[in-house]
Amino acid sequence: MADASIENAGLVIVDKDAGMTSHDVVSRCRKLFDTRRVGHAGTLDPMATGVLVIGVERATKLLGLLSLTTKAYTATIRLGAGTDTDDREGEIISRADAGHVTDAQIAVGVAELTGDIEQIPAKVSAIKVDGRRAHSLVRTGTEFDLAARPVTVSRFGLLETRRTDDGFVDLDVEVECSAGTYIRSLARDLGGALGVGGHLTALRRTAVGPFTLEHARTLATLTEGPRLSLTIDEAAKLSFPHRDISDDEAESISQGRWLDPVGRKEIYVVIDPSGQAIALVQEKGRRASSVMVVRPATLR
Repeated sequence: MADASIENAGLVIVDKDAGMTSHDVVSRCRKLFDTRRVGHAGTLDPMATGVLVIGVERATKLLGLLSLTTKAYTATIRLGAGTDTDDREGEIISRADAGHVTDAQIAVGVAELTGDIEQIPAKVSAIKVDGRRAHSLVRTGTEFDLAARPVTVSRFGLLETRRTDDGFVDLDVEVECSAGTYIRSLARDLGGALGVGGHLTALRRTAVGPFTLEHARTLATLTEGPRLSLTIDEAAKLSFPHRDISDDEAESISQGRWLDPVGRKEIYVVIDPSGQAIALVQEKGRRASSVMVVRPATLR
């Protein structure tokens, strides 16, 4: 038998407004859904808009297990100026007329930043340096360097090029990339390679893993009527491979016991004959043990 903690559990895919932190969104959702059990997966910068994955009630336990390894964005890069944050919210630290940069040169620069690359994150990122967030250290004036990290940019597509009268070149782009890729760093590095500087002026996240803007709702819409984007069942089924199990097996795994393995390496969801997600399971040796019980025996 289900109870409120299951009925109200799931994911809310928020289309975040500009100017809000990810924590601001969590705070709003706590009020809207009348629960403290709210968390988010994958921080989104205040300047950015778009997909932010929010877990409610029992689904907060899903957040750390979701495979959110791919992300997609639309963005605008301005060539002709560099900033100390690599985006429009920072102070301009370099200025150069970009009017002479050709479309062919831009295409070469984009191609060189596509594929498996080494990227130095922006200093205003959330990466930890000696236990402190880089963006916090920047505010204290501390000098530090961040090491380059391997990332994958699977698509860096140029949608439109606009040349301004004051020597800027604005590029509308689409990017699909691995988690940990900084779009503002792509803007900085493209401008640097072209010798004119570059920074990000707009950023919209269109997908995180399997979650897209099609699932998303704005906070204004949620204020009018708080509603999950996906129930905990729908979220588990969308995010993980399936294994069908019997009622007896469902009862066993829901009580913390294990199943016989079937030779799979990835985390998968086990589903009972009625279509309910019972647990997320991973196989080790002779056991297929739960890494998260979606429906404990007490809630079934």
